[in-house]
Amino acid sequence: MRTHTTIADSTSHTFLTGAIVFANLDYSGLAGYAIKAAIGGAIWMIFKLTGDYLSDRLLARKKKKEAEENNNEEKDN
Repeated sequence: MRTHTTIADSTSHTFLTGAIVFANLDYSGLAGYAIKAAIGGAIWMIFKLTGDYLSDRLLARKKKKEAEENNNEEKDN
């Protein structure tokens, strides 16, 4: 008697699960979510860029102030 071996492949299970999930999606809700996510991402990007700009500007101002203090100390000596 000959035995048949089967190979366990999860691809078919993954495809079936994906098909069921995508069949039950609310596409209008998904579009609304995508718009909200894009707007939220844009707001986050604006805050991030503004913070980076201000941080660089404050660091440059601090370095300039320290350099001026060092120059004043050298002149005093």
